[in-house]
Amino acid sequence: MDESATWRLLESDWYSPRRLHDCPTHYSFPQAYRQKLIENLSLDSQGRPFKIMVFRGSPKSSRKSIRFVDELRQEVAAIFEKDCKQTPYRCIPKGEKRVLDAPRLRNDYYSNIMSWGINNILAVALGPELYLWNSEDQAVHKLLQVRGGNDWPTSVTWSEDARTLAVGYMCSNLQLWDVESSKLIRSLQGHSGRIASTAWNGHILTSGSRDKSIINHDVRAANSLASCIKRHADEVCGLKWSTEGNRLASGGNENLLYIWEASKMSSSKFLHRLSDHCAAVKALAWCPYQNNVLASGGGLSDGCIKIWNTEKGICINNIETKAQVSYNSLHHKEILSGHGYSIRENQNKLCLWRYPSMTKVGELGNHKSRIINLCQSPDGITVISAGADETLRFWDVFGPPTAGAGNSMVSDLQGLLSFRTSLLR
Repeated sequence: MDESATWRLLESDWYSPRRLHDCPTHYSFPQAYRQKLIENLSLDSQGRPFKIMVFRGSPKSSRKSIRFVDELRQEVAAIFEKDCKQTPYRCIPKGEKRVLDAPRLRNDYYSNIMSWGINNILAVALGPELYLWNSEDQAVHKLLQVRGGNDWPTSVTWSEDARTLAVGYMCSNLQLWDVESSKLIRSLQGHSGRIASTAWNGHILTSGSRDKSIINHDVRAANSLASCIKRHADEVCGLKWSTEGNRLASGGNENLLYIWEASKMSSSKFLHRLSDHCAAVKALAWCPYQNNVLASGGGLSDGCIKIWNTEKGICINNIETKAQVSYNSLHHKEILSGHGYSIRENQNKLCLWRYPSMTKVGELGNHKSRIINLCQSPDGITVISAGADETLRFWDVFGPPTAGAGNSMVSDLQGLLSFRTSLLR
């Protein structure tokens, strides 16, 4: 092959800028690739300026040039194979799948009044009453009602097998209910203040209170009090056991986050005491596929989501949401956060973040007031947001992404509309 053949190769339509521009995928080439392409098309094999229309050089140098072009084509093919695969669009729902009216839902940041069990039943506290909503047939059942005006449910948590519902109260009571028979099984003692956070770990029910204590209850034992920890200097407002059940994260109103090892809780010895937040730590979520990774969210004065390596006790990422963080959910490689008050942005919104980069994927929400709680369906696809506007809104956030230009893009988040509204009770 002579130099003219080399000229035809370099000027072929495969390298044509017009062809690349008209490509329907509108691929954005990496800067490193662009620079390499410019250098290779402007310099010869000796590194000298390349004058394609000047015929010179020996047959030996021509073979080098041809061989160099072949190598370039192989490099470009490798780049295309690695980087040019079109990424599926991330569809963000434009509106709620369902809206339930939730009268008397209390506007209390510290309460945790919703839980969705593996039996597909949503338990939600509305003022002094606690309702069960069956997501399969939409049937509603009132489980309990507290008599008197000074007490009401402040935390609701299904057991892992959904046979038992734990209910914590404003006046320090903690009850276990058999939902199938609608009967109270037992009351657990030990606290002297509001119980706003509860978390199950097998047969252990952990409760956190305004009395600053954390209690582990062994629900199998007649004397259920397994251990009592008093390390927080203010109300315990967030509790979350890791997926493996070997570590507990607890957040307090004094802005502290503690990491506990299950095997050492009876000694009240913590694994880590983390003080990076500047407001109450309520929102906690363990990574489902990285056992030592935890996400925590701070209140209004903080407005940050922090990602922690709980093995080393270090913050590995931090994002300022500029709004009160009331809930975190870490699903696959995304984090969904629910927000309340804000002086700048994300007020009353649900925000979706890509993990681990913590870049914002999008936001959604029609709440007219702050989001109090979020909870996730057993299949992980649907998220319910409970707002101080006394509504429950259902969002299909974590469905599988689908490719295609006809789908909604991340930036197309305007005009979020409510599809259906109905009464919870």
